Amino acid sequence: MLEMSAVANSSKDGALEMTPIEQAFDENPWRQQFPVLAQQVHDQPLIYLDTAASAQTPAVVIERMQHFYQHEYAAVHRGIHHLSAVATERMEAVRAQVAQFIGAQSEREIIFTKGATEAINLVAHSFLPEQAKAGDEIIITEMEHHANLVPWQMLAQQLDLTLRIWPVNTMGELAISDLKPLLNDKTILLAMTQVSNLLGAHTPVTEACDLAHQQGAVVLVDGAQAVAHQAVNVEQLGCDFYVFSGHKLYGPTGIGVLYAKSEMQSRMRPWQGGGAMIGQVTLPQGTTYAQAPWCFEAGTPHIAGIMGLGSAIEYVQGIGLQRIAAYEAYWMAQLRQQLAQMPEIEIYSPQASSILAFNVRGQHAYDVGMFLDQFGVAIRTGHHCAQPLVETFDQHAMCRVSVGLYNDRADLQGFVTHLKQVCQLLGVCQ
Repeated sequence: MLEMSAVANSSKDGALEMTPIEQAFDENPWRQQFPVLAQQVHDQPLIYLDTAASAQTPAVVIERMQHFYQHEYAAVHRGIHHLSAVATERMEAVRAQVAQFIGAQSEREIIFTKGATEAINLVAHSFLPEQAKAGDEIIITEMEHHANLVPWQMLAQQLDLTLRIWPVNTMGELAISDLKPLLNDKTILLAMTQVSNLLGAHTPVTEACDLAHQQGAVVLVDGAQAVAHQAVNVEQLGCDFYVFSGHKLYGPTGIGVLYAKSEMQSRMRPWQGGGAMIGQVTLPQGTTYAQAPWCFEAGTPHIAGIMGLGSAIEYVQGIGLQRIAAYEAYWMAQLRQQLAQMPEIEIYSPQASSILAFNVRGQHAYDVGMFLDQFGVAIRTGHHCAQPLVETFDQHAMCRVSVGLYNDRADLQGFVTHLKQVCQLLGVCQ
């Protein structure tokens, strides 16, 4: 088992011994479980450092989805035959698994969506129009992914609401002291990220929830960058809504989760109409709806994706989220230390987590990313769907390295070596 400590221990003869974290860094026990990482890109070993966009998928998750298509495939909730009953039972078992994974009180607080983006839009269209009135205020942070920003802009225009912005401080973090002046009796919703997808900064969710609730507001937390890297308990966080996507969690694309407290669900109306979400349909009017959460899941769900999500959760829990967090923090601390020794590199991330944003001074991020790709290194460049945050640093684009449990020392050394080569090619080495 990996321990949290990353400090080398002394053996009986005085020699330094590697800690489990350091040993895993050298001999990663998980990397071979990800088939895609065995390939080469441009005749170079693939160094995948774009986990924040999409985490690679382990073989066990791929095999679970394949098993569904080969042995369990059927529509759920609509048939009395064997395959339909099996698929329904196992899909609903994943709902319970998700509830346990994030500390929800009941599996009925879990709504399956296409991803975090759809989950946020579901709240925007299903909850807020029923609660808001003209002049009410929504608080969003300057740190948000566009998925947790644009829906609220659209809704504010439609309902004549006011958007107020919780700014990032000079350290690239959200300070509770900057939230307090924004809250008042008109505040109806606070929407905030748990971990920045650009900077990797962790936000003060629990304190923010407490303050918002004191004003009678509800809180939505975007946990897309958190659930694969740390243990999450929505009850302890105190949020009313929590969203995340499967593909950030070593699972498939096209599947996500909205956690909505039972109290919140009672105040929501169905957003989309169709099959599987009805109680009874009569003509010309008079349709009744199924109970929550099923009334929010119109149509045939991404069943294979739900099975894959369950397998991905089982996978990370089998390793241990604390072990994953410790490993990634050690990896990123090593990277930060090496980049800090390169004067041509400007680092923007305020803390070592699983994400680090940087630029090569005087060079466009796209050029750096394109050159790195020729060496087989995959990083993310651009505004990262966080354009307002990028602009607070007076930049138009940034480079972003994001790691997963499959990255190892060879990846670190390869990335740093190739980044130095890129700096030489660009003529900026000092």
